[in-house]
Amino acid sequence: MRKYILLALLTIGSVSCQTKKRDVIKELEEPMQSQDNPLILMRTNLGNMYIELYPNVAPRTVENFLGLALGKKEFTDTDGKKAKRPFYEGLSFHRVIPNFMIQGGDPRGDGTGGPGYQFEDEISAKALGLDKIKLKDAPSYQREAQLVARQRVFEKLNIRSQEDLQKKMKEANALFQKEIKQLEELSVQQLLELAGYRFDDRLPSVPVSQYTIAMANAGPNTNGSQFFINIVDNHYLNGKHTVFGKLLKGRDVLQKIAAIERDENDKPKQKVVIEKIILLE
Repeated sequence: MRKYILLALLTIGSVSCQTKKRDVIKELEEPMQSQDNPLILMRTNLGNMYIELYPNVAPRTVENFLGLALGKKEFTDTDGKKAKRPFYEGLSFHRVIPNFMIQGGDPRGDGTGGPGYQFEDEISAKALGLDKIKLKDAPSYQREAQLVARQRVFEKLNIRSQEDLQKKMKEANALFQKEIKQLEELSVQQLLELAGYRFDDRLPSVPVSQYTIAMANAGPNTNGSQFFINIVDNHYLNGKHTVFGKLLKGRDVLQKIAAIERDENDKPKQKVVIEKIILLE
């Protein structure tokens, strides 16, 4: 008889430990954009974070993230072989910068890894107002302006080597300044398009703001598995990174991770691991 009672207690205990979406919704630090959206539990060794995903804002990005997280999407493993398992389990937050963001999703743990494929950004420049902002009023986009100006100078002066540049340095510098001045009259959207970004104005994009989760990348249309969670508003990243959700509970865990001692590469000296990602039902 005691055996049956113990079994019943264990069964009840296992059910009560299951996290239900409806229960978490009551405890969120801010309301969900829509309760129909996916809500995930990202369990780490420093605590739990609950993140709402935005399939209406970035459908392919959300599909990719959930597919990898739940083990439903095939990827190329670090040994070069195809695999299909919960991708993020055991991966660490390899880059952490206080008052900026925490970054994870790299199987190599050094910022160079991914799932073996890349896909396009899902961003609306108009929804973010980038079509209305002049470059001269947005100094945070100067890096892109300089890259575009340099490319134009090299094309116009037919510079193909370091030797060519040395021979035409004076002319190149003068033309570079002229190009920068012309670019300053463009909108941020126009500049980013010149830099290779492509926008879809059918999407209701949201800005790279505090607590949002966005895709990390190496430039236009190079999304894979890496993501970052914003500790503060990082609006200067608008137009360059796809936002696909927001951290709604566990913000203290985010701050705890951000406070960990780091090395010269912003890698935490204490390993912060994603133990599991669960889609709440």
